[in-house]
Amino acid sequence: MKQQLHKFGGSSLADGDCYLNVVDILQQYSQQHDLVVVSAAGKTTNQLIDFVSHLEKDSLTAHQQLQAIRQYQTQLIEELLNGDIADHLMSQLNQECSQLAALTPPLNYAQQSAVLAHGEVWSARLLAALLNQQQLPAIAQDARAFLRAETGPQPEVDRTRSAPLLKEILAQHPQQRVIITGFIAQNSAMETVLLGRNGSDYSATMIGALADVERVTIWSDVAGVYSADPRVVDDACLLPLLRLDEANELARLAAPVLHSRTLQPVVHSTMELHLRSSHQPESGSTRIERILASGRGAKIITSLEDVLLIELTLAAGQDFQRLQHTVLAHLKRAQLEPLAFEVQADQHQLRLAYTREMASDVFSYLQDSALATESKLKEGYSLLAAVGAGVTRNAQHNHGFYQQLKTCPVEFICTAESELSLVAVLRQNTLTERVIGLHKQLFQAQKRVALALCGKGNIGSSWLKLFAEQQTELEKRYGMQFSLVAIIDSQTFWFDEAGINPSQVAARYQDEAQPNDGQRWLQQLGELRNYDEAIVLDVTASEHLAQQYLAMAQHGLHLISANKVAGSAEGEYYHQVKHAFSKIGRHWLYNATVGAGLPINHTVRDLRESGDDITALSGIFSGTLSWLFQQYDGSTPFSELVELAWQQGLTEPDPRHDLDGSDVMRKLVILARESGLNIEPQHVKVESLVPEALRHLSLDDFLDQSHLLNQSLAERLARAQKEHKVIRYVARLEKNGQASVGVEAVELDHPLANLRPCDNIFAIESKWYRDNPLVIRGPGAGREVTAGAIQSDLNRLASLL
Repeated sequence: MKQQLHKFGGSSLADGDCYLNVVDILQQYSQQHDLVVVSAAGKTTNQLIDFVSHLEKDSLTAHQQLQAIRQYQTQLIEELLNGDIADHLMSQLNQECSQLAALTPPLNYAQQSAVLAHGEVWSARLLAALLNQQQLPAIAQDARAFLRAETGPQPEVDRTRSAPLLKEILAQHPQQRVIITGFIAQNSAMETVLLGRNGSDYSATMIGALADVERVTIWSDVAGVYSADPRVVDDACLLPLLRLDEANELARLAAPVLHSRTLQPVVHSTMELHLRSSHQPESGSTRIERILASGRGAKIITSLEDVLLIELTLAAGQDFQRLQHTVLAHLKRAQLEPLAFEVQADQHQLRLAYTREMASDVFSYLQDSALATESKLKEGYSLLAAVGAGVTRNAQHNHGFYQQLKTCPVEFICTAESELSLVAVLRQNTLTERVIGLHKQLFQAQKRVALALCGKGNIGSSWLKLFAEQQTELEKRYGMQFSLVAIIDSQTFWFDEAGINPSQVAARYQDEAQPNDGQRWLQQLGELRNYDEAIVLDVTASEHLAQQYLAMAQHGLHLISANKVAGSAEGEYYHQVKHAFSKIGRHWLYNATVGAGLPINHTVRDLRESGDDITALSGIFSGTLSWLFQQYDGSTPFSELVELAWQQGLTEPDPRHDLDGSDVMRKLVILARESGLNIEPQHVKVESLVPEALRHLSLDDFLDQSHLLNQSLAERLARAQKEHKVIRYVARLEKNGQASVGVEAVELDHPLANLRPCDNIFAIESKWYRDNPLVIRGPGAGREVTAGAIQSDLNRLASLL
């Protein structure tokens, strides 16, 4: 398996219990050749900063600060280690603290950096020693041995120089966890360079990129990215998946859980980034991933209490617009992009918002660059932002954002060109109440869900009637607004973003429909502005539509399907579709593909996910064939029964799709996959009831010549009746993995012989149901029960949203 990298922050290493917890995490979640990057334990870096600061002002206070640092590190060693390994680390610590005590001010930047680097060095040494003591081979590695970066406001790691040095070091330790210091690098003069605020996270993702690891997991005191600060908003929810561009925007706005420089190496590599809590590893996580799906609005509310404004007056008499673009471009290249900005063209002025930590560096940079004729630095501001792909295009979220701010002292509002954020800069204001209000306004308001129905035939028309009856109750049950916005058939479609009355589809469709090129309706659905979610309902049997499932996922849509094609397709395509929906946090539900309204898919999946092991499946899976063989006793020719079933809408539009066994085969493949078995359609032995002479005729010609169905079945029925049996069309998945569908003769008292017309029956054998199979039985065909299955999945999906 490829390497992974685990990064632990200071809060994850705050005391002895935290260190032991990290060891447990590495035992459970890492491999012996993985990399680990660590920050300084607890508040060690801040304590070292205080020591350096006092060294130049008050040597006694500096000495006391150093003693506190030594005491803290000593306590960690004594609590966690014993024997020679503890003595060795204690000796190193005492020697280095003596060297720090001997420093004489003033210290230059390189000397100060070398002092602050001790925190990470001590952490790496201690964790490596503790792992070795626990019989987990590990070695501590100072990142200054391979990370190369030159001094600057935002030092950048030189990949070209660093990569070969790192690979050489890793080659020397192939079967050990390498515990690497974060935050520090070395320049060409062999001096220590600090990688800036959140530099440990940045060095972690950079080392991950240089080592070509598969995944970087940043372990901290929070489980990941929430919809708002959970310390402020009680019902803030953890986001399991976040687009990389959304994460970048959140980091750019100085959210504490992410830093923009941390994400730079992720952008330029193929690795995944996960955020997770070291204190509660099983409490969930956030995965940062490259996703193609379009965004529909805000996901996160973030705020900053201490923001400064830099007011730039640009040279009068020159092209202000060109100067404005020049200034912003220079700042971006220098990685000094503002949180938000306002253009005041009539005054030749730009107003730039920054955090306090960044503001002084930016102010100095602008003064040195001579980009402005005058610059002022102003304090006393705060920032409130809504972040999420497409937020600037979501009318509902825009309205909610401005509504929450209408009584606030707003200085200006900035709309990101990327459409990823709405940012308000306010005169300093306690934002807790505003964050709670905005979170409630945007995320607890009634969700709007768009529905698109593909197929308006028997099942589609039945679902439209059911939806018209159930819409009010559905909306009341889930606190959402459901709007039917599109009806699609093979040749035409009707699209109306304002909503379509399901009771008027039959009467108005012909007048409202437009030609269907197979793409336009899908694109329009993906670009909906005023809906939070969009769901496609596929009640067709169309192979062409099933081939568009990947495109539906790419447009960020959910899917409910009665179409069996994708679920029983070649395994490669089936798994592509499953992954396409799951990786973007969208859902593909398809209980209606097997057993109509019977909960067979749910049951098989739940058994497997609960720990059961399904060994065999059998039964009558086709309501159509169930009806036909229940009626078929020899008194009426089989062909006449087929035509009667077709007239009553019990068959597919072409009855051969039922009679050739392909429908039952698809259902068996779907159930086998739900049970955890990798099976391909061609692995199923299928008996077709359609003679070769009837297979390629038109539907009318088939019906005219359907008497050719009779001879073979009549002979088999006669043989069965002589043995006091009946014939049924049975699907079987055996314990040895063999699968078949076809006609069988069964005893008169067999459960398969005594079904009501159209009933399906499913017998599940498993580890838990070994001696007495679990049986599910009931109507398995008919437009009403299949429409009900679609509605059931819609209810289930609503509960997941």
